[in-house]
Amino acid sequence: MLTQLINGNILTPQGWIKDGSVLISNGKILEVTNSDLAVIGAKVIDVKGMNIVPGFVGMHIHGGGGADYTDATPEAFETATKAHLLHGATSVFPTLTSTTFDNIRKAIETCEAMMHGNKVIQGLHIEGPYLNPKMAGAQWGEFLCEPQKEEYASLLDSTSCIRRWDISPEVAGGYDFGKYVSSKGVLVAVTHTEAEYEDIKKAFASGFTHAAHFYNAMPGFHKRREYKYEGTVESVYLTDGMSVEVIADGRHLPATILKLVYKLKGVEQTCLVTDALKYAAFDGEVDDPRYVIENEVCKLADHSSLAGSLATMDKLVWTMVKKAGIPLEDAVRMASETPAKIIGIDNCKGTLQRGKDADIVILDKDVNVRCVFSYGEIVEGTNTLIH
Repeated sequence: MLTQLINGNILTPQGWIKDGSVLISNGKILEVTNSDLAVIGAKVIDVKGMNIVPGFVGMHIHGGGGADYTDATPEAFETATKAHLLHGATSVFPTLTSTTFDNIRKAIETCEAMMHGNKVIQGLHIEGPYLNPKMAGAQWGEFLCEPQKEEYASLLDSTSCIRRWDISPEVAGGYDFGKYVSSKGVLVAVTHTEAEYEDIKKAFASGFTHAAHFYNAMPGFHKRREYKYEGTVESVYLTDGMSVEVIADGRHLPATILKLVYKLKGVEQTCLVTDALKYAAFDGEVDDPRYVIENEVCKLADHSSLAGSLATMDKLVWTMVKKAGIPLEDAVRMASETPAKIIGIDNCKGTLQRGKDADIVILDKDVNVRCVFSYGEIVEGTNTLIH
């Protein structure tokens, strides 16, 4: 069956098409045109002048809807993924917090099984447990350890679903980890780190090409006794080719810093991520004494650190546009095209082009989600556009 979205402003790699249409067939984009003339035999949906943009790619999400991916159960994967899909995340990489290797193996089994039936799930993202204890934040210390090749190599040899792995490069064995894991085609990211310039140079040469939740859980310019030193932040800025991600929830980073990242790293090297915990897109009560929710963000109960966001992907785009003053097309690209390229799914995701999956979000003039299409089908609960 053919579906045609008409009368929309369509974001394409070449820019906006005004009053155009998108033709969808069998879950794929058949054509994107500058004509909104109805195609004979197609189910026509008039988007009434709203914006038609690519579905968002959630490449760092720990949970949502009251479910935590680290629980490693099918129910948790299904619940959290659906919660974020309702907000435009048509591709999701479930993210594990530091945990036991037995639990990582369980999550791998769950992810592999879920990917057969839930095509929104695109692969697994592991954060930790190879982290600098001084910078671990909400990554619980009982699981932290140093990289052992036989440990991580056996995991990577057992599956193809691991698409990203974040560690502190300065831990013993960290650079060897980067070389091995990146050689397997897995995105390797710097996270929870005290790395300075020489460390970041060495990390980049070892396969670390991305910086997780940029500015968070890493030092900036600082002083030791009478001398001053560059931090991880400045070191990453100076490393051409190292991409970054920002938690653009309006809480983890102020709008001025979001503007700075956009200005210095640019659209092609900046991703928007939620780093969302289980309480994102959830109306229930906090059931974990380690956390407290205040001012629309999740903190450790002792207020020593932020623990993660409550954001969804649409909130990130809204914040970049409304608070940081970033053009809508650039904010969307940082939530779709750029993460798709960085994590390696841009052959079928991230842009509205012929032959790609029909993952589409309709945004109104106030940057609110009005409809979500996953593989050409309207996601139940998001069809306010056609009512």
